[in-house]
Amino acid sequence: MTRPSHLAGLSDWFLVLPDDPAATAAAERLRPFAGRAVGHPGGRPWLLGRWTVERLTVGTAGDVTVAVSGTHVVPVEAAREAAERVRSAGRVDGAVLDAPGSYHVVVRTPSGTYVRGGATEVRRAFVTRTGPAPLAADRADVLAAVHDAGLDPTRLALHLLDPQTLHPLAGTPVWAGIDAVPAGSWARIDATGRVAFRPWWRPPEPVTPMAEAAAGLRDALTDAVRVRTAGRPLVTTDLGGLDSTAVCSVAATRGGTTVAAYTVDVHDPLGDDVRWAAHTVAALGIEHHLVPAERMPMTYDGLTGPGESWDEPCLTTVDRNRWKTLMRMAVDRGSTLHLTGIGGDELLYGSVAHLHTLLRRRPRPAWRALRGFEAKYRWSRGETLRQLADRRPYRAWLARAGDELTAPPPSLREPLLDWGSPPRLPPWTTPDTVAAVRALLHATAAHAEPLAPSRGRHRELEAIRSLSRTTRQLRQMAAPLGLDYAAPYYDDRVVEAALRTDPADRITPWRYKPLIVEAMRGVVPEASRERATKANAMVEEENGLRRHRADLLTLCDYSRLARLGLIDAVAFRAACARPPASDLQIGVLHQTLACEVWLRALEETTVPAGGGPR
Repeated sequence: MTRPSHLAGLSDWFLVLPDDPAATAAAERLRPFAGRAVGHPGGRPWLLGRWTVERLTVGTAGDVTVAVSGTHVVPVEAAREAAERVRSAGRVDGAVLDAPGSYHVVVRTPSGTYVRGGATEVRRAFVTRTGPAPLAADRADVLAAVHDAGLDPTRLALHLLDPQTLHPLAGTPVWAGIDAVPAGSWARIDATGRVAFRPWWRPPEPVTPMAEAAAGLRDALTDAVRVRTAGRPLVTTDLGGLDSTAVCSVAATRGGTTVAAYTVDVHDPLGDDVRWAAHTVAALGIEHHLVPAERMPMTYDGLTGPGESWDEPCLTTVDRNRWKTLMRMAVDRGSTLHLTGIGGDELLYGSVAHLHTLLRRRPRPAWRALRGFEAKYRWSRGETLRQLADRRPYRAWLARAGDELTAPPPSLREPLLDWGSPPRLPPWTTPDTVAAVRALLHATAAHAEPLAPSRGRHRELEAIRSLSRTTRQLRQMAAPLGLDYAAPYYDDRVVEAALRTDPADRITPWRYKPLIVEAMRGVVPEASRERATKANAMVEEENGLRRHRADLLTLCDYSRLARLGLIDAVAFRAACARPPASDLQIGVLHQTLACEVWLRALEETTVPAGGGPR
């Protein structure tokens, strides 16, 4: 069970309460840990939590109130006008704001309360249907604290899967009785206490030609950066690959502030971020901090140290000390805002699976592109043709994924034309856990719908949701340091601008991320704009595993996952005691460590549910 004292360490959260006497106990339980509140007309609390004054705007028209919370430039007048639109039309659609930024919207009407996050999952919302009155919040652990909710072992077992993209189960809260509001949907809590979800956002049709789409992306990304840099004397940014170079260049040339850029070197001699960053810095004339590889912790560093205030296991746990080192450097420089290029890969590179659809609509150019990808990634021709011929619906793919949870991982040369990358459970998962997860996948497959009709669009949206959840957790890690960790690529308007592009123009083997290359013409220095390489930290991964093996073995001792019956501690320890098997999908190790470290960090405020998966 999660106790309210857990909230004492959180710097930014909010709880939404109905105007109901039954919610009074919940309010009183959390009030000692909340610094701010907004009331219902009768005096009961409506919003309760911790936030800075500038993050919340509230506007009222008659018996309707609209609250906007997050990074935005929505003045009180705009919130009041949105409330008036809702009141006049009798529909909450009037509160769908088109302002740049990243924010939650909460609407109070006589018929009930509406809560939404964004089109991605950087701003998530959660609801609980348990207790005397339904509640909503922007963190799952806040709701867990209200009701002393325990962990659901089967939900936690889903976080052992790799990759963490499996729609609609990825991102399921680990707490019993708590549900996530789907990205792009309202949660409606009506006057009777019933909870329902209704979409307010749908991805745009991908029909815009490159030139027009590039101009739209440039404007949207500029607005996303400006809404964050306005009024700040200094911001820090990543300066690594092409995506972060674009964000850094926009901030430097259009952000109206001083920019200090950070480039992290790696031990891999083929890593070329430093060389490209030098070109960018020389042209922009900005402050630059080169972080030598030796100053950065290796992957797996610090796993046995103090945990983070995450409300679910985090994919980046194995690299958390690397992320946090850079965050501390930004804070030491005097920054309260750090801009990252995370999100660019999913939006700008796109999904090759679009060719599954394009081949049937525009066969000649699609076939040419397909041949290019085959050569580039050395795909098997037979497997490529098999996936192209496969027209089974998403439900069938999901059911098959449940069948193959413990199969060997797919080849690195597997074509990317299917509905998704089939997830795997680690080989140290207990049979009961495998059976429970498989049963959940099969039950879900019976009624699951894809995020979009085409495989390419579905995979893109799935990846955007997955990585934006990770970015949200990085924001949670940075917040106690006094740092806003911002990913402009995940703002709704930026996402729409990228997804509006014709995939035949955006996804090609012949150019690297052509959409951002065209969008940044005249913004990113020419010496850097046409870069077509991407560095990685695989040497840090391999060396870190050797250097910190003793810490991994320590985590195996008295494993909390084993105590819950989710993994076999002996098998896990044996796997950690030796180099990874050649057929191991390394992500399953990362996910297991993420769950184990998260459980240990939560021990002081959580009593895990007993027994194995159910």
